[in-house]
Amino acid sequence: MDSQMASALKSSVENHFSLQSNAAPDTAQVPLKVPFVIGVAGGTASGKTTVCNMIMSQLQNQRVVLINQEAFYHPLTAEQLEKVHDYNFDHPDAFNTELLLSCMEKLKHGQAISIPNYDFKSHRSIEAARVVNPSDVIILDGILILHDPRVREIMNMKIFVDSDSDVRLARRIRRDTVERNRNIQNVLDQYAKYVKPGFEDFIHPTKKYADVIIPRGADNDVAIDLIVQHIRTKLGQHHLCKIYSNVFVIHSTFQMRGMHTLVRNAKTTKHDFVFYADRLIRLVVEHGLGHLPFTEKQITTPTGSVYSGVVFCKRLCGVSIIRSGESMENALRACCKGIKIGKILIHREGKSGRQLIYEKLPKDIASRHVLLLDPVLATGNSAVKAISVLLSKGVPESNIIFLNLISAPEGLHAVCNKFPRLKIVTSEIDTTLNKDLHVIPGMGEFGDRYFGTGSRITPP
Repeated sequence: MDSQMASALKSSVENHFSLQSNAAPDTAQVPLKVPFVIGVAGGTASGKTTVCNMIMSQLQNQRVVLINQEAFYHPLTAEQLEKVHDYNFDHPDAFNTELLLSCMEKLKHGQAISIPNYDFKSHRSIEAARVVNPSDVIILDGILILHDPRVREIMNMKIFVDSDSDVRLARRIRRDTVERNRNIQNVLDQYAKYVKPGFEDFIHPTKKYADVIIPRGADNDVAIDLIVQHIRTKLGQHHLCKIYSNVFVIHSTFQMRGMHTLVRNAKTTKHDFVFYADRLIRLVVEHGLGHLPFTEKQITTPTGSVYSGVVFCKRLCGVSIIRSGESMENALRACCKGIKIGKILIHREGKSGRQLIYEKLPKDIASRHVLLLDPVLATGNSAVKAISVLLSKGVPESNIIFLNLISAPEGLHAVCNKFPRLKIVTSEIDTTLNKDLHVIPGMGEFGDRYFGTGSRITPP
């Protein structure tokens, strides 16, 4: 069960990120982040919405929105209302699928939408419509959400919640009599006439389209935890991390997004830029230190208890690429007391040439692990030159960890293709480079903004 689930999840999520990577970058406008769409189907009262809410509650650092297929029921006409007990709400034709598709298309293009507010007592859409903003994750919940192939096509993951029919009937009776003020006999009659046949004819057959089937619905904590863990991992994994196993992007949180919003904002003051850039740099340094080799060690705590821990490598040094890289030195010193830090100055010649102007490195650098510091990886030309200098000094490629705040795909390709054994740790991968070789969306000329030395923008 677990291996099949993992395989299905991997396939569905890889499809999502392959769509992102195939899109041609637009230097004039930053491409929108493609939302991750999950479809959750199952019989009436199977626990679909509970499963959706459990997934949402565990994806706290992502923007998640739940859209229920029931909102897209066709409003009943006056004639249909007179014979409402003979209306089949479990038939595909009961839903306005065209409106659902239109709404999803707008969300995928970054537009807010208004979805109907369907009232189950009057069987009509009432005011006010619900406004839904673009999100990282969109969960579509509904008995027939997997029925239409056009809807399935926009999903990155398809889930079927499988619950016992007697349990579903008991839940249906409780829901319709308590929440929707219906007569129990009418509920039973509708179940026998429409709900049960509808499940057998339309809903249950869609089970074959599901990537993951959750037996026992919301009671299956293991299945839900596996799904959430996989979604969380893949949402934080840029498609380049799938190409280069030596690229590591720090897991994004709302705190990190907030700090990126401030340092990327052209109106942010120098004081605030430095403050929040320092916070981000500290996170990158701490994450980079986590990639150092370690040995296990047991110690005794003040309570006399034994604690099994680890000891990190002590043969370590930093090397900053002048001048922006010097902004990362304080964070490294704060994390590693007394650490030696070398410097490399690379001169830019045209758009692709790089010439070493100055280097001052620890004499024993060949025997150390090296944290290479540069906040922005753009074309990768300066980084390639600096890494080549380290290798010429005898530093093993696998001993180099390159730390930066943002990386452009072009720079990652350049560095990883030439040096596949080093590691790169970054807090975000941006979209592309523009014609002037600036990272897009980027944060401008980092050195000028950090050190307050001017507002002129030069190619990175």
